[in-house]
Amino acid sequence: MIVETLTELNFSKNEAKIYETLLIDGELPVSKIAVRAGINRRNVYDSVNRLVEKGVAFEILQGAENRYQAVDPRKLMEIVKEKESKLEKIIPSLESLYQGARRDDSIYVYRGIEGWKNYMRELLRVGGDIYTLGAKGAWGDKRISSFYEQFEREAKRKKIRFFAIFDHEARHAIPSVLSMSSNKFFGPDLSTNSAIEILEDRIIIFSSIRPGEIDEKATYTVIANKAIADSMRTWFQIIWKATPEENKSGPKQ
Repeated sequence: MIVETLTELNFSKNEAKIYETLLIDGELPVSKIAVRAGINRRNVYDSVNRLVEKGVAFEILQGAENRYQAVDPRKLMEIVKEKESKLEKIIPSLESLYQGARRDDSIYVYRGIEGWKNYMRELLRVGGDIYTLGAKGAWGDKRISSFYEQFEREAKRKKIRFFAIFDHEARHAIPSVLSMSSNKFFGPDLSTNSAIEILEDRIIIFSSIRPGEIDEKATYTVIANKAIADSMRTWFQIIWKATPEENKSGPKQ
């Protein structure tokens, strides 16, 4: 668990193993690090030097063979916060580049859990009322619960309204998520494994989604075209009016 997490923080596998070994055993010479971490001695030298450069280990000059020791693990949090601070400063420039690269009539695809988070960011970025046909309540997936809470707060701040017609099964699969939108439900014979969402200037077509769950193989195809979005919004209103009223509170896919 420690090694896997450290590799996600830009440590090589050898660096992660050595850092964990130093935490467990305290100060060690390279010869003992190699044995206890199970790494070839020649590779240990490069890895411990990189750990020293990163500021998470330090060298102790001692006799014939220098020793190394890990610094307090809280240093890792400092490193992450420093990187976050640096990133925060260039976010406006990055967003400007991102916006400039977007063009009307473009098509792009998101996938899986991380793709779902990108899709949610897209909703916040575009803003405006959002309409969904065949909603599944996949926002209730526990794997994105903390991300969803942040999203919900930001959506409320931006006064984004949601209008969703859910599949029949979503009624029982995601009762806890039916709180952000005005809802209606399709009949039990109209359920599908897809959904369509209409934003201000684009539509999103979802495939392989299920009530209350995000499939890792699911895809979300975004078509950025305001004319299509306007047409789809009109068709949504026709379907909305034809769908019987039920519970008025309640999000969406």
